[in-house]
Amino acid sequence: PAVTSPCKILKCNSEFWAATSGSHHLGAEEAPEFCTALRAYAHCTRRTARTCRGDLAYHSAVHGIDDLMVQHNCSKDGPTSQPRLRTLPPGDSQERSDSPEICHYEKSFHKHSATPNYTHCGLFGDPHLRTFTDTFQTCKVQGAWPLIDNNYLNVQVTNTPVLPGSSATATSKLTIIFKSFQECVDQKVYQAEMDELPAAFADGSKNGGDKHGANSLKITEKVSGQHIEIQAKYIGTTIVVRQVGRYLTFAVRMPEEVVNAVEDRDSQGLYLCLRGCPLNQQIDFQAIRSAQATEGRARRKGPSLPAPPEAFTYETAMAKCREKLPVEDLYFQSCVFDLLTTGDVNFMLAAYYAFEDVKMLHSNKDKLHLYERTRELAPGNTAPTGTHPTLWVALLCLSQCWLCLL
Repeated sequence: PAVTSPCKILKCNSEFWAATSGSHHLGAEEAPEFCTALRAYAHCTRRTARTCRGDLAYHSAVHGIDDLMVQHNCSKDGPTSQPRLRTLPPGDSQERSDSPEICHYEKSFHKHSATPNYTHCGLFGDPHLRTFTDTFQTCKVQGAWPLIDNNYLNVQVTNTPVLPGSSATATSKLTIIFKSFQECVDQKVYQAEMDELPAAFADGSKNGGDKHGANSLKITEKVSGQHIEIQAKYIGTTIVVRQVGRYLTFAVRMPEEVVNAVEDRDSQGLYLCLRGCPLNQQIDFQAIRSAQATEGRARRKGPSLPAPPEAFTYETAMAKCREKLPVEDLYFQSCVFDLLTTGDVNFMLAAYYAFEDVKMLHSNKDKLHLYERTRELAPGNTAPTGTHPTLWVALLCLSQCWLCLL
């Protein structure tokens, strides 16, 4: 069954934006119309308050309404019918191309230092996480979890069960909050849900607002309803969000300086992209893959779970994943894992697009593919990196024979 959110804050946001587009150009005599729209906005948020308690976009909207009420001297009592206001005139901030230097990360943050180091984090499938340190994990993480939390932005995902009675989960909701930054951008919220991948922020805008450097934050729609890209030049960050099948994928490219920009170092490890999933939420990918290969189906997350779909055998899942992922790395293994767990071929596409995003966003092209690490050898039994153990033993025997001949 489809998982839908009863929280309708996106609808409230879009209605307010439609009613007030261009309102910052209104004369003083039209201020009452703006207040009417603002009261309607507040009324809409109150109607959905109970179902939006844990929603970041909702709380951002409520605080924004209070601020606007004060700024425009609006009374909380009065008419709430939606007025029709003028559209944005040419030359509005949506079209600005000029930005102060501080709103371009590479020009401002690193004027007297070396080129910044960029890192990548991605989340896709059931769900698989690649952290900023190139650690690859398969996790449970059902419910809401923070992906990123630093001085400049917050990213939160919500993962929900893929099938009734199964603990296989995938991302059904994504919330990104870009915090207000100097003269560059106002606070902006982006929120996507299953079957709803907007090409605009929650307030209907496509850039950073009314500040002089507004265009240092922009949303671009690549494929309608399937693929959007957010460029945050003021922090040197690129975010890619996709809807593949019914679920969402997330990928980001971010400078290490921004990744580590946190006020409270003690809480730095609380988000997934930096520290990975908690140990009690991680899945032993290697053990499960062995079960998949030997039993022909996934044994997942505990023996008490119902058997997963039998739409794919291990062999047919391998063949299907090779169509898009010819290199048998962890993206390929994730694809096989997800097909056996869910029976949904869209998870193969999710792994494929996740790797495509890595190719675009990762700064080190030698680290695009990730492979499982070999088991740690006992002390004193180390072998040269990249040498197969059997070959190492053969070389050792050959050297001993050569010594005997001498």
